[in-house]
Amino acid sequence: MVKVGVVQATPELFDLAGSVARVCTWIATGAAAGCELLLFPESFIPCYPRGLTYDATVGQRTASSREQWLDYWTNSIEVPSPHTDTIGRAVRAAGIFVAVGVTEREPTGGSLYCTLLYFAPDGQLIGKHRKLKPTGLERYLWAEGDGSTLTTFATPLGRVGGLICWENYMPLARMAMYQRGVQIYLAPTADARESWQATMRHIALEGRCFVLAANQYVRQSDYPERYRTALAEAPDIMSAGGSVILSPLGEVLAGPLWNAEGLLTADLDFGLLAKSKLDFDVVGHYARHDVFALTVNGQPPLQHIEFPPCNE
Repeated sequence: MVKVGVVQATPELFDLAGSVARVCTWIATGAAAGCELLLFPESFIPCYPRGLTYDATVGQRTASSREQWLDYWTNSIEVPSPHTDTIGRAVRAAGIFVAVGVTEREPTGGSLYCTLLYFAPDGQLIGKHRKLKPTGLERYLWAEGDGSTLTTFATPLGRVGGLICWENYMPLARMAMYQRGVQIYLAPTADARESWQATMRHIALEGRCFVLAANQYVRQSDYPERYRTALAEAPDIMSAGGSVILSPLGEVLAGPLWNAEGLLTADLDFGLLAKSKLDFDVVGHYARHDVFALTVNGQPPLQHIEFPPCNE
């Protein structure tokens, strides 16, 4: 049995230090609840800028859009940095495995990436995954990742990896995770639609893996005052959440959680992984390696991570 947790919470929007502080608080909450692994939503640091248009017009940029971009860029996180060190210390104090969705800032080139950071229980930042394909207007904000960050980890808790939001609609990206034998599949997202629940259930059934999906809960009133005019016509609840934990047979173990902050927890029985593959194994007896082959450019090999004792 492995106890896992999914955080559905509100960041301190457009506030890097404040969002880092909220991550640290929720890490302590997860540890107090007995979680051994904890997942945060997509771009929890500094926020997912839902509802903002950045004055997007083909062939044209505006001064106000550049000011909004600067605000988002300034409050995004460099990796590594003193801010990731702060999260690492909170992780070490909690002694649990943590994955945090962030907007990552390149200090030299200036580009932003939608990134999932992985921390081992000793507080070490052991890897990251950059979203391969931002969706819609996200492409205006975030650059594209590549295969070099399609990362998975063999840990004492099981094999851990995942994809961000609508990457989960990319069949070959999912297959890249399955080929690494992922057992705990992480899916941080910003999609609060009911249809997302079907996607998560499909992945659990297809990959025969546990699926953890985390989303933010955000209201219009959570935005800084400087964005209220731009969001005047937006609904009060900007993101209702829908975080959920699923079994390898598509059964709901916790959630979905709607219209509130909260911590979902579940005990994962790894015996279900083998039982679920009696009739379907996406990389085993259903794979047909004589017919199909998948090559992923730059994908790193499975990383083996031991959890040394954490000394305060």
